Amino acid sequence: MNIKCHSKNDPNKIAIIGAGGVGATTAYALMIEGIASEIILIDINKDRAEGEAMDLNHGSSFVKPVEVHAGDYSDCAEANIIIITAGANQQPDETRLDLVKKNTEIFKQIIPKITKYNQDAILLVVTNPVDILTYVTLKLSGFPKERVIGSGTVLDSSRFRSLISRNCGIAASNVHGYIIGEHGDSEVPVWSLTNIAGTKIDDYCPICDGDCSSNNRDQIAHKVKDAAYEIIERKGSTFYAVALAVARIVRAIIRDENAILTVSSLMEGNYGIDDISLSLPTIVNSSGIAKVLDLPLNKEEKDQFVNSAITLKETAKTLDL
Repeated sequence: MNIKCHSKNDPNKIAIIGAGGVGATTAYALMIEGIASEIILIDINKDRAEGEAMDLNHGSSFVKPVEVHAGDYSDCAEANIIIITAGANQQPDETRLDLVKKNTEIFKQIIPKITKYNQDAILLVVTNPVDILTYVTLKLSGFPKERVIGSGTVLDSSRFRSLISRNCGIAASNVHGYIIGEHGDSEVPVWSLTNIAGTKIDDYCPICDGDCSSNNRDQIAHKVKDAAYEIIERKGSTFYAVALAVARIVRAIIRDENAILTVSSLMEGNYGIDDISLSLPTIVNSSGIAKVLDLPLNKEEKDQFVNSAITLKETAKTLDL
């Protein structure tokens, strides 16, 4: 586990790049959490950022003290966490990887503007395709790997637990299971380690009369993978659940929780994979990435994880970094 090295930055100052649906909703979630003393919204559309800041500030009497305002990149100075949500939106007929070249070009403009004013923050990437863009951010920023984090499969893992909880008729908070790999079409559900109250899912299903057949498991995995596509088709974008996922990651950092979350970070030999960012259960604290955990996956899951990495590495090779 990493030795903690706290920066000189304000631990409760958070900058959000991008004041669209995800960025603004993330600011709202952080207000509700009461974990930030200052939130800065930065957007190419300054009127949008100012309007969102005004709207959020009008609810300040209902939450713990927090200052929300619109700003520019110079306001990233002394922020402890900089959350990046800016980028082109995923369209109904696009995969997350289809977005990669458009958003890589956008990040080539954003990242140098951030690092000009702040060299000590933790960078938290949310923009899709999040794993590739986490890797892009690491390369463009030159930051230590511990301080470049992607939201990864934190949301996917929550969707996974939610669907299992409905299948078994218990609260989602009592389901322990992970989605690993890419936040996208090659993501991997880790069924072999999924448990409820310490009981393996295979043993718990007969108790709760749940359907744990391979067919139903495949349906659950597909629903997790396709959730964003279905939401985008119906309402144009996703932002509530991802904002809650981002707020969870931020809380783990600010409160130095040593929480285990499936964030995306640089692989360094995990299951034979290196030089790409992917999601594995990871200890997250005030240093950012404290330790990436290698789980005792079964062979099928390990192979799927490696294939997920190969897919992303092939995409990364097409980028001019």
